[in-house]
Amino acid sequence: MIASGFPAARRPGLRPIWLRLRSPLLLVLPGLLAAAALGAVALAWRDIAANRTIAALEAGKDAAVASGALPEVLLARIRFLARRERFEEAEPLTDALDRRGPARLRGEARRVLGDARLRQAFGRLEAGDLEKAGPLVVLAREAYRRALTLRPDDWDAKYNLDVASRLVRDFPERGRTEGEEMPADPRKIWTDIPGQPRGLP
Repeated sequence: MIASGFPAARRPGLRPIWLRLRSPLLLVLPGLLAAAALGAVALAWRDIAANRTIAALEAGKDAAVASGALPEVLLARIRFLARRERFEEAEPLTDALDRRGPARLRGEARRVLGDARLRQAFGRLEAGDLEKAGPLVVLAREAYRRALTLRPDDWDAKYNLDVASRLVRDFPERGRTEGEEMPADPRKIWTDIPGQPRGLP
């Protein structure tokens, strides 16, 4: 190969670049590490507070929960309210869970609300109040159907949907014409429910 006679161009090494960047990096790095540490502490504190709230609600102690809370906390509050039939308070939390929660938790919330509605309906049936029991059964059925779209493998929701559907089918008032009185016999309704003739979901 014939030499050109020109000296090879000198390539700048990495050392001068590193020397120029080292000072700013040394100034910024501690701040970044401190911010990361504070973020980790904040997340840990949030999880501790969430676990305390969930434990309190599961123990039956009322605890306020904002709509921006973690999905697990929202579900715990919905369970608490459903057990006490405070459905109006549960609605905004259910909406918040629908916006941000995973399908598993959203489906469980719907099943919990369906169970509460069905328990209400059973109470009305025991009292012979079929007129008020009917809409509750319909609401329970809708909740179970929604739960199953989110969690198709939820056996409890499937079973309770079947119970609610049989209750709607076997209501004595279905065969009543307008203006015709028909004696209510809640015991007759229970006989067609398989497995638990007088139980709860």
